[in-house]
Amino acid sequence: MRVRRLLSTMTLLMLTLAACGTIPENDPLRPSASPTGESASTDSGASPTAGSESGAAATEQCEYEPSGDAARSVRPPSPTGVTTSGTVSYDLEMTEGTVRITLDPVRAPCTVHSFESLADQGFFDRTKCHRLVDSGMFLFQCGDPTGMGTGGPGYTFADELDGTESYTKAVIAMANGGPNTNGSQFFLVYRDSTALDKTPNYTIFGKVDPSGIGILERMAAEGQDGSNPAGGGRPNNPSEIVKVTKV
Repeated sequence: MRVRRLLSTMTLLMLTLAACGTIPENDPLRPSASPTGESASTDSGASPTAGSESGAAATEQCEYEPSGDAARSVRPPSPTGVTTSGTVSYDLEMTEGTVRITLDPVRAPCTVHSFESLADQGFFDRTKCHRLVDSGMFLFQCGDPTGMGTGGPGYTFADELDGTESYTKAVIAMANGGPNTNGSQFFLVYRDSTALDKTPNYTIFGKVDPSGIGILERMAAEGQDGSNPAGGGRPNNPSEIVKVTKV
């Protein structure tokens, strides 16, 4: 299974958003390219397998497959002991203030488990959200320590989709480069972006708390440089995740 749908080659088909705000058939939230050019897995069988239960909280076993080089030194998550109950919260200390996020291991246990592992190792600290889209869809794409949109954690894992995905205001979802290529890149939706519902290929694993939406909106209000042919570009605001802390 693979993190953030990594590109199958260093060549990325870049498509612009239609004027009406609809999303191209080819996913626009791909990382720019795999750091190594390694082809992405599309193994639909790479799904989490049921594990044991411990007390009242069920657990799963997840698969995290090696993929390219990690953008920052990091250990892959343990494949076992994956919680499937409750919630977990983190504070993202960002340029304009602290954005609290609440993650949902019931809906996406392997995704949340990966995020927790990366966050607890400092993988996201001092990283800039490298892409802002502020037309047609409204989101910050983050999670790449290189700041170039090409970096990941050196592993990938499977999608966790149930067919009910809707990318409304406050959703947190994984960016990817194809089926089962999730890694470390994710996006924060600061305004309804339901044009993405036509291609609901992005695992939703949490929400931004209401107090954080205003912070994202302030950063977004400074605009972006239009450098991404698929839509949006680098934020004019630094849009840095200074530190990620479990609450």
